[in-house]
Amino acid sequence: MGLSQRLSMLLKSKANRALDEAEDPRETLDYAYTRQQELLQQVRRGLTDVAASRKRLELQGEALKQAADRLQEQAAKAVAADREDLAREALTRRAGIQTQFAELERQHAQLSTEQTKLEDASRRLQAKVEAFRVRKETIKATYTAAEAQTKISEAVSGISEEMGDVGLAMQRAEDRTQQLQARAGALDGLLASGALEDLSQSSDPIQQELDRVAAGSDIDAELARIKGELTLTSGGDKS
Repeated sequence: MGLSQRLSMLLKSKANRALDEAEDPRETLDYAYTRQQELLQQVRRGLTDVAASRKRLELQGEALKQAADRLQEQAAKAVAADREDLAREALTRRAGIQTQFAELERQHAQLSTEQTKLEDASRRLQAKVEAFRVRKETIKATYTAAEAQTKISEAVSGISEEMGDVGLAMQRAEDRTQQLQARAGALDGLLASGALEDLSQSSDPIQQELDRVAAGSDIDAELARIKGELTLTSGGDKS
């Protein structure tokens, strides 16, 4: 397969996929049902036209029959009046009318047959259109339900994927928390055991000795002050 053929197949595949995504079968079914109703209306209009034409032929036939009857009477009167020439003319015209009447009857019979066929076709078409409507609504309902289920499934799938990511994040947070807690516990243990020096204390031994001497002097001075207060208090009580 050449490059051009592969590109053509790829383009056709993408075009078909785009059409599938854009097409809503419910709209297609509704359009098909509308077209069937339009065709059914055309059949019904044709049936109405045939019935009207047949009725006009019946009226024309009645008029010709009346005309033929009048000519028959006129021929009889002409014979009675000894006017054979007029009687012959009347009968000649009557024969022409009878020919027309026979043609009308033939056309009327054809229209009656055509009307019967159209009525039968209209009934069958009506039944098919109604059956299509029921089937259409069933398919639309099924499609709508399937579409809703698909959206729910996609939503659930998306939630599941997100929950998986959230679960990983929660697991990482718990692991990090446990690590921090372990480090804090280790530091507490080291401080309690004295393994870590108190950085607030000076590391100079001479300074430490001076601090102890200063602390001792402060304590001696505080003891002397307290003793002095007690001596004053005792002297006051004796007096």
